Amino acid sequence: MVSYVNILLYGVGGLVVAGMALLVALQEKLVYVPVVPGLTKSYPITPARLRLIYEDVWLRSSDGVRLHSWFIKLVPECRGPTILFFQENAGNIAHRLEMVRIMLQKLNCNIFMLSYRGYGASEGYPSQHGITMDAQAALDHLSQRTDIDTSRIVVFGRSLGGAVGAVLAKNNPDKVAALILENTFTSILDMAGVLLPFLKWVIGGSSSKGPKFLNFLVRSPWNTAEVVGQVKQPILFLSGLQDEMVPPSHMQILYAKAAARNNRCRFMDFPTGMHMDTWLTGGDNYWKTIQDFLEQHAPEQKESSSSSNNNDIGAR
Repeated sequence: MVSYVNILLYGVGGLVVAGMALLVALQEKLVYVPVVPGLTKSYPITPARLRLIYEDVWLRSSDGVRLHSWFIKLVPECRGPTILFFQENAGNIAHRLEMVRIMLQKLNCNIFMLSYRGYGASEGYPSQHGITMDAQAALDHLSQRTDIDTSRIVVFGRSLGGAVGAVLAKNNPDKVAALILENTFTSILDMAGVLLPFLKWVIGGSSSKGPKFLNFLVRSPWNTAEVVGQVKQPILFLSGLQDEMVPPSHMQILYAKAAARNNRCRFMDFPTGMHMDTWLTGGDNYWKTIQDFLEQHAPEQKESSSSSNNNDIGAR
């Protein structure tokens, strides 16, 4: 007769094998969701529907993948800060347009919205390596534009977009003025245990205890907790305390990691904010927090008084 101990061991072994098979076969579908269930991959609306001033921008990532983006301005001559916005996981940039419309009005800024590879009208298939290259292509494009103040480019990432933005800011301290992270996870390794609790015993990030011998199977770890500690620019952390997707503790860990090495970090939480609606439930306090951060760390460049005086003298 097979003992109960053997049955238990077989059961645990079966769970591990099942978890490994799930990770290998479906992890990209779990990590990246370009299409919301019940909807199509195409854009349901464009900025024109909201009467926004915009242009379609087509980019090439460094590996040749063709990417689609929208560059949106409040007014044609807007010289305010330019926000490079990286979206949450599910859906495409069109699903963020209502928030972007309000952001334009509240912050008097330009907004560049990138469709990751495999999302929206962009070609290819999503992966951490690929999306990292896509983000770099978007920043390189902005850095070469002559119709914006390139010293005021601020990266804003929400959820998955925060992981993308943190890597980009770390890699480009001379091109990114500041970084804003909202409801972002510490790593996909940690999120595996949140979404599939039985995996937390075999997969986890640097803050997890015990051996995590299946970490090597995760192709898109997005270890934001490790990256954010290397970001030198000012960082604003926006955390919705009712986040039902990413535990709010993840944002607290990210802040602690960053603030240990960077004295230009600020943390703000919003008691009723959920994963996708913190920008809405946070009300005026949400926008005022971002506005103050931009004014401090991406200020308008003004001519020095000495330059002004010299011009006055020359005009006499």
